[in-house]
Amino acid sequence: MPIFEYKAYGSGGAVQSGVIDADTPREARIRLRKENLLVSEIHELKGGRRAASSTSKGGSGPSVISKALTAVRNARARQSGGGGQDLETLTSVTRQMGTLLASGIPLAETLKAIIEQAEKRETETMFREIRERINQGGSLADALSQHPAMFGELYVNMVRAGEATGNVDVVLRRLADYLQTQRALRRKIVSALTYPAMMIGIGLIVVSILMTVVVPKITGMLTDQGQTLPAPTQVLIFISELFKNYWWAGCLLIAAVSFSIQRWYQTEKGRLWIDRNLLKVPVIGDLLRKQAVSRFTRTLSTLLQSGVPAVQSLEITQKVVGNRVIADATNYIRQRILEGTDISTPLKQTGAFPAIVGYMVAVGEQSGELEQMLDRVAVAYDDEIDVATERMTSVIEPIMIVVLAVVVGYIVVSIVLPILQIGQFK
Repeated sequence: MPIFEYKAYGSGGAVQSGVIDADTPREARIRLRKENLLVSEIHELKGGRRAASSTSKGGSGPSVISKALTAVRNARARQSGGGGQDLETLTSVTRQMGTLLASGIPLAETLKAIIEQAEKRETETMFREIRERINQGGSLADALSQHPAMFGELYVNMVRAGEATGNVDVVLRRLADYLQTQRALRRKIVSALTYPAMMIGIGLIVVSILMTVVVPKITGMLTDQGQTLPAPTQVLIFISELFKNYWWAGCLLIAAVSFSIQRWYQTEKGRLWIDRNLLKVPVIGDLLRKQAVSRFTRTLSTLLQSGVPAVQSLEITQKVVGNRVIADATNYIRQRILEGTDISTPLKQTGAFPAIVGYMVAVGEQSGELEQMLDRVAVAYDDEIDVATERMTSVIEPIMIVVLAVVVGYIVVSIVLPILQIGQFK
């Protein structure tokens, strides 16, 4: 029976090496997986030396890997839509890695396949660096942590927890599901805001053209008549002159205000004030709160299911909820847990979460199914986000139409009034 030399990650992420006898490399990997060892390299020994072609035996060669990877890519392509390109790439790569590792393919070969299939040069370079670090004896989590722009703290800690339990493939697939859900949530928000933003943009363009081109020509003709113009027309002429002669000052003012708000938002006090007041805005605040609660419950559930301790899970969740009010509430919960309390009690005390969330978390803790209960809360709030986005769109659309109608109507009335006045004099 052939003998294989292997290198693998054991519980706690420790690197282990040894030999095992099996008929094929695949059988050897399966036996090692049952011992909670994640194989990174495996080679057949012949006469006490490695056989160069051993890694491709048992159907684990590059052709099989490429076929499996292509199948996964095609399946994900059918399911995925738009979204941020970085998040889309990360989701796809995470799904591929989880699927290949679950199929018994060594980590080094999995990364090699990812490199061969990379569509972007920077992605290929990044995974080459990750593979090189792993070949030097580092863990997957440590290698990923060297690229924080792509792999955040949540991602790295989940992988580290997977290495500690020997379930990296399960964690990666769970991460892929989480990232896919975040993409879908982002698309919902973007879709809800796209139409109102287009209406605002088109309205500003139309009004700008009217005030800088059309109105000056018509009001110039009216002024040449030598008649006293009505007050609305005089106001319109004044505004038109401002648009025509000082448009650059308006652009500078808008840029300065935007820059100031952005800088203030980066401060602790500014971000807290803005996030707190955004939650109080009718319709929009309701949507933002539900989005933050959904992200809180789904992130915490995913981390807990992956084996990350509760205190560390809350610390990571605090950084990804996207709202300072919810983040401060999460930090309060974490501090109370360090004092020995449960999660539901301080969660209710914060007042930042809806009452139903605190109730369901309490039920989950009492039944021992906290992760599953958090998942249910996240699913419920994802559905509510759909309703909230439709409600927001239905409210904003008529408001924008009325505002544009009032502006255009005022311009028309201001132009028609002096024309009628001239006609009466004649």
